Order: sequence, then structure tokens, then C-alpha cells
Amino acid sequence: MTRQNRLREFSRRKNKSHFGRFILFVLLIVIAATLAGGGLILFETEKPLVTVPKEVRFLGRNTSIPFQVTDKKSGIRSITITLEQQGESRPIRLYAKSFPRQSWFYGAGPAVVSGSVLFNSKKFKVKDGKAELIVTVHDFSLNRFFKGNETIRRYAVLIDTKPPRISLQHTPRYIRPGGCGIVVYDLSEPAARQGVVVNGVFFQGFPLNGSKNRRIAYVALTWNTKKLGNSMVVATDRAGNEAKDFFSMDLENVPLKKDRIYVSDAFLKRKMPKFKEHYPEMKGSLLDQYLFVNNEVRKRNARHIKEVCSNPVPKQLWKDRFLRMNGETRAGFADQRTYFYHGQPVDHQVHLGMDIASTAHAAVKAANSGKVVMAEYMGIYGNAIILDHGQGVYSLYAHLSRFDVSPGEMVEKGEVIARSGATGMAGGDHLHFSMLIHGIFVTPLEWWDQHWIDMNINDVLNQL
Repeated sequence: MTRQNRLREFSRRKNKSHFGRFILFVLLIVIAATLAGGGLILFETEKPLVTVPKEVRFLGRNTSIPFQVTDKKSGIRSITITLEQQGESRPIRLYAKSFPRQSWFYGAGPAVVSGSVLFNSKKFKVKDGKAELIVTVHDFSLNRFFKGNETIRRYAVLIDTKPPRISLQHTPRYIRPGGCGIVVYDLSEPAARQGVVVNGVFFQGFPLNGSKNRRIAYVALTWNTKKLGNSMVVATDRAGNEAKDFFSMDLENVPLKKDRIYVSDAFLKRKMPKFKEHYPEMKGSLLDQYLFVNNEVRKRNARHIKEVCSNPVPKQLWKDRFLRMNGETRAGFADQRTYFYHGQPVDHQVHLGMDIASTAHAAVKAANSGKVVMAEYMGIYGNAIILDHGQGVYSLYAHLSRFDVSPGEMVEKGEVIARSGATGMAGGDHLHFSMLIHGIFVTPLEWWDQHWIDMNINDVLNQL
């Protein structure tokens, strides 16, 4: 072999040796990176996340404690929930659960666990007072010498197994369909929910004159009430303990007036196009459209009014009797209306207010002081305003031609808030006036009567 060939062979072998070492180096780097990556996964240090709702700070006789645990890397290995009280030798275990390992990398356990613990004071034999709820969670990481990452969350709680005490101070003796009254009662402790239930309807109670313990609730009956069922004050404290105190009232029936409304073609031609603008889904003849408005739109309006009256101002804004607009009464509360078209009865509805006719575009004044919570077009009522007088008392003004106030404004008794008109289903210029208790229509006659207000509200409160 010549010298030149020997040099070539040596160079070839040298290059091959360098390439082999390079391949080995790359393999070592890949192995090291894999081991390092695996180590980062196996020994990840992210702790599990524990969530317990803020409202779980009071534990009653039977309280559900919801929780959620999250660990989106190695996954959840175990969850333990305990309760500790001073003077007790060891914590009370409320919940414990472990999960089997599913892999050696991410997702070895569930990423999210949601559940609830039912705390029963008798079962766990605890005493009323302060305690600490402790949630301990481990994941499947090999961190901390293979023990896994640990999260311990502590929540201060109060164990309360005694329901509130209710002391009735006043209940109405008599009440009529479409009528109302007040219930006054004392509570021994703050309540998460309290009020009065009459015939299955809940009426929220409010602090009386800023009192810490005394509450007042305005109650009402619908116009068509035939009998009285159970009436009671109910109170649920923050730990979920419920108390009830029953009372009785006598139902005074009132006669109902019947009325006939004659619907003409001229009225339909004048009114239905305007309703069509707001309710384009109306179909059929003018009579079909009229019946749609008088039924379906009326129901929608009732739901909207109920919603508007669902969040009353907690303090009394009104004082003494409500003002009645000067004018002639054209229709009364709970009038039973039968509608005739071409001499035939086509519909039946109940009139839930008082119609008062004065001069055209007469000034409409606030019947009492309050807050404007609605001023808008509302179907059969046309342009309408609702005032919140506090603690569940509302007044409604309908068929208006103009608004002089806007939602959110505070108005004084006797202040001009609008002008009368013939919007909505009105046949001519007049004011439709309604009174409501928590969204239930009641007769305005009681609220226009100072003697009734004195006998049923003012004198009662002054004597307590």
C-alpha cells in the first residue's frame, strides 16, 4: 500500500471515529434530556388548588359543604377533610378519599375532583361554637421524598345547631282578597332569609326603623283568594337552621263588580297598528290581534311588573295616605270585565287598578314619596311608571302621554311625574292607578284612606 493510500485510510478511520463519538454524544444528551424532563414531570412542584365557597362559614344541624380540588399536572392522590374544635383531643374526620395511580407521568390521578360533604351535628357529636375546617390534599408527584405536593387549607367556621327564636309582635286580624296588612316580629339572631308566608307566597321582612332585631313584612292577598291556608313567620339563620311561628287571620270576602267592555272596529283599527310595532309576532285578523294583546301581552306585562317589584328599597319612604288624582272614577279594582265584539262575548279579564278621568293631559302626581324604578312603554299599560315606596310597597301609573321623571330618581309626594294620556289599551285619556305589595295588585282604596292607614299601620307601629 502506498504512502498516499495509507494516509487516506487513516483519515477515513479517523472521521468514522469522530462521527461515532458525535452520535454517542447526541444519544447521551437525548438520554439526559429525557431523564431531566421525566424528572421534572415526576418531581413537579405545583401544589393542588383547593376551593371551598365563602358561604360555608356556618355549620348547622345538617349542612352540605361543597368543595373542588384541582391538580392538572400529576393529578390528585388523596383528599382529607377534618374538623377541629378546641378542647377536643383529635380532629373529626368528615371525608377521606384516595385515588389509584393511573400512570407515572402527568395525569396519574384525576385533574379535578368536585364533591360535597354532609355535615350532621348529631352523627359527629360536635358542640356549638368555633371550629376549624381543614382540607388536606396530596398529588402524585414524587416531590418531598415521594410524598407528593401537599396543600392544607384551613377555614374558620361557626357551628350553630339552634334555630332562631321568633317573637310575634303584631299580625292582622282581618284581611280581604286584594287587601293587605303588616306583620311585625322579633328575631333572636341575624337571619340569612326571613319573612312571612301566606297561602304559599313569601313576603320578605325588613328592619323596622333601623332596628337590629325587629322586622316588618307587608303581606297581601290576590283579588281572587277564596280561603286562607297556613300563615307563618319563617326565619333561616346563616347555618341553615329554620324556625317557624304560625298565626291566623280572618278572611273578609268582598263583592265583585261586573263590567262590560264593547270593542268596536274603529277602536281596533286605531289601536292594533301601534301594538303591531311593538309585537310584530301578532297574526290574524284585528280581533285575533286584539285577543293576543289582551291575553299574551297582558301576561308578559304581569311577569315584567313582578320582576320590577322584586327588589324593594329596604326602608319606608312613604308617609300617611297616598294621594288620589282628582277626577271621576271610571273603573274599579278587581272589576270582572267581559269583552263584547259585534254583540258577542269574546274575552274576559280582571281590571287590577282604578281608572280616573280628568282633563286631557292632566298632571299626574306621585301618590307618595318613593324611587322611580320603571318609566317605559309596557304593552296594555302603554307608557307607565312604577314607584318603589320601600319595603315592598309600590304604585303604578299607566296610559301616560309623557314622562317627567326617569328611573333612579327620588320623587316627593305630590311631585308631578307625568301627564295622563291614552297610550296602551286605553280607549280615552285617563290615569290607570294601581297599588302593589311585592308585585301583588291590591286595592288602592285602602291606601287612599288615612283612617285605614292609621288603624292598620301607623297606630300599630306607634304602640310597639
